[in-house]
Amino acid sequence: PGCRGAQGRFAYKLLHDLFTNYSSALRPVEDTDRALNVTLQVTLSQIIDMDERNQVLTSYLWVRQAWLDAHLTWDKDDYGGIDSIRIPSSYVWRPDIILYNNADEHFGGSMETNVVLRSDGHIMWDSPAITKSSCKVDVSYFPFDGQRCRLTFGSWTYNGNQIDLRNRLDTGDLTDFVENVEWEVLGMPATRNVITYGCCSEPYPDVTYTLLLRRRASFYIFNLLLPCIMVSFLAPLGFYLPADSGEKVSLGVTVLLALTVFQLLVAESMPPSESVPLIGKYYIATMTMITASTALTIFIMNVHHCGPGARPVPPWARRLILHHMARLCCVYEVGESCKSPQQALGGQGSRGDAGGPWESPGEGEAGSEAGVCPWDHCLCHHDALLRNVSYIAGCFRRHRANQRRTGEWKKVAKVMDRFFMWIFFLMVFLMSVLVLGNAA
Repeated sequence: PGCRGAQGRFAYKLLHDLFTNYSSALRPVEDTDRALNVTLQVTLSQIIDMDERNQVLTSYLWVRQAWLDAHLTWDKDDYGGIDSIRIPSSYVWRPDIILYNNADEHFGGSMETNVVLRSDGHIMWDSPAITKSSCKVDVSYFPFDGQRCRLTFGSWTYNGNQIDLRNRLDTGDLTDFVENVEWEVLGMPATRNVITYGCCSEPYPDVTYTLLLRRRASFYIFNLLLPCIMVSFLAPLGFYLPADSGEKVSLGVTVLLALTVFQLLVAESMPPSESVPLIGKYYIATMTMITASTALTIFIMNVHHCGPGARPVPPWARRLILHHMARLCCVYEVGESCKSPQQALGGQGSRGDAGGPWESPGEGEAGSEAGVCPWDHCLCHHDALLRNVSYIAGCFRRHRANQRRTGEWKKVAKVMDRFFMWIFFLMVFLMSVLVLGNAA
């Protein structure tokens, strides 16, 4: 106890002797023409937040500054062997090292912690600081992007002839870094720069730490990208819906609204810049595709609902759509197959209006009996009866022709539906592969 009490008395005496004629306002050098060497070391403890919209990085740092104070030296043998003391930092002169790209509205500095003062005059000041720094955010490949945020430290009033600022290590210290759930830190290299500003002719040294970040994309893949891909694959199925269901256009509009909601979610978190994120481009391309598919669906429904008064299917459309495209898309009617589709429409046309499935049994029999009808057992010789029978037969022929023409247009619409369905499925697949390829 006596020894500890002596140490305490020596510490009080040392503190009184050191600061009796000491001023913390002046740069502590013996020769004012020489620069004071200040070393800087930054330890990244935690990334608190990355605000992409406002382009501000909030981080928790430990800043260590070391320099030599020529006026605060003592012989440790004269003070009981005391080699170092810890005193409030406000007692000594401190370099005005600040963060140049500070984005905090209050412009807060480091915490007022103690400094470690050694007998040879070396001072080490460790202080924690929560900094908000401006960071140029490039979201072109969001959510598979990486960012380079710079932390530039330098003296605000002292030039390079008065303070020679140097970095202690070539990189920032990441040994005590707390892992961030959104960002992965790839490195933090440090560089020393000497810049001459337009206001002054003297050089101003600074130390710049470049924080290399890569976004962890799992959250955005499962919450933004995969739902968009699944919704996009629903859009071509609108071509598969029967035209009589009345839901073809409704499905396209619903999918378009769902993608609009996802697009708004992405736009709210991104900075309003000319650089469109990758996922935003995918949303826009998908929405454009769905808009085109909805417009094509409306056109195909008009083809499907062609009434009896429509014109016959043109020969080129019959050859291209009803023959080649129907076989390619495997569209066939009941009784047909993909490998050997029945030339139903051509076969029906070859039969002409002489008969077919729409003839009533009695009409054929009446025609066959008309040729052998005995004169005394039938009334076929009456002109009025012949005109009536001819009129009824003409109505049947027109009815069969209208139904045949309507059926042809319905099959044209069905073939076009299947063809565009596979085309749009291929487009969605290619766009998804393109997005993931650009991300890689």
